[in-house]
Amino acid sequence: MPDSTDVENLAAGVLAGQRRALARAITLVESARDDDRPAAEALLAAVMPAAGRSIRIGISGVPGVGKSTFIEAFGLHVVGRGHKVAVLAVDPSSKVSGGSILGDKTRMEELSRSPAAFIRPSPAGRTLGGVARRTREAMALVEAAGFDVVLVETVGVGQSETAVAEMVDLFLLLLLPGGGDELQGLKKGIVEIADLLLVNKADGDLEAAAKRTAADYRAAMRMLRPANPPWKPVVEPVSAQTGAGLATAWETIERYRATMEAAGALQRRRAAQARAALWTEIEEGLRAAFRDDPAVADGIGAAEREVPAGRQPPAAAARRLVQRFLGHEGRG
Repeated sequence: MPDSTDVENLAAGVLAGQRRALARAITLVESARDDDRPAAEALLAAVMPAAGRSIRIGISGVPGVGKSTFIEAFGLHVVGRGHKVAVLAVDPSSKVSGGSILGDKTRMEELSRSPAAFIRPSPAGRTLGGVARRTREAMALVEAAGFDVVLVETVGVGQSETAVAEMVDLFLLLLLPGGGDELQGLKKGIVEIADLLLVNKADGDLEAAAKRTAADYRAAMRMLRPANPPWKPVVEPVSAQTGAGLATAWETIERYRATMEAAGALQRRRAAQARAALWTEIEEGLRAAFRDDPAVADGIGAAEREVPAGRQPPAAAARRLVQRFLGHEGRG
């Protein structure tokens, strides 16, 4: 566990924009070791005043949509506009090592060489939907280091999208040309939480199909209630290969930010996200303490055998375990 001097030096390095310090800082906050948490929390407390000044963008899409290719092309475009871009790519974890296995830096080679970009693959671990539990803390660190555009790439399509939408300012969904009627296998709920939908691969033989798909989704989105009033979701074709539509996409994001800030909606959204994060941490902490408590360890094993076998109702088994955990066994 780093001592207070190490934490102070690490925080100073992050605030100075030192990439090595930033990488070490993210490693610290991602650590699953209990003895690292005090240092991680002290580090975050030191840098938090400098965080929160970026635009946070969640990006997802079906496999094969070209997320990494898009993120690299889009990131390079935004860097070219004078911004500093951080990419937090939440990878599926290796079941052997628990580490990241997709290697985003090799998939975004040109962007990773830019001094104005920082790419960090983070293992999803056991967190619901593949979203790294500490992604929110990593966002604060890259913001404190001076990155004013943060892109969070999610794993696949599923429950992780809702989790990411709850920690970013804007949720961007990438789509493939064609398949508008069946929403390409996407759950309707995922489309409903999107603030910007981009139909990728709008080039060559697929350009016309991409434009038709964009028109189909525009019509469909008019029937849905906007996820973040006063903003109405926008659908545009884009090509990560040729760069077509990238400038329009960035201009739309800037317009979204201006619209939401003017209405006070962005501030309210971040405040609600912070409250949700507080309760998530409380629930995670209580769950861990519950499972690790010697007073309930044996009871958990018995309940997990008896409830599926139908010998105990789930509610009764849970109540007994909670009472044992609280030291109130026998009451009520």
